Amino acid sequence: MTQLDSLGHFEQLVITAILGLRENAYGVTIHSKVQDLVHPRKVSLGAVYVTLDRLEDKGFVASWMTEPSPERGGRARRCYRLEALGERALQESAETAKRVSEVIAKAWGKRWARDWGASWEKAAV
Repeated sequence: MTQLDSLGHFEQLVITAILGLRENAYGVTIHSKVQDLVHPRKVSLGAVYVTLDRLEDKGFVASWMTEPSPERGGRARRCYRLEALGERALQESAETAKRVSEVIAKAWGKRWARDWGASWEKAAV
């Protein structure tokens, strides 16, 4: 099996946003979802677009242009979808994060794991 490029932290956030948004994944909505995931930190829209381009170059996501719409002043929108390679990379990252979380929970106790799990579930919604 070929080695999969690992995802950087910000790439994980962007791919997670695309996964959660499904057919509604385009630049502004992806930015908003990433912003929700990292709250209270701030994320620039430009950083999201640069990351989307990099993820597309790696084959983790694909994009296409919609038809121009009147509500956008006749402009098209670039939409994104997660590719199989991106899904595998995200799954690998999530499995690593789970192992890290288990070690932290063991060291810091069950209360931390419970609190962390609750904050994770809130951010994922």
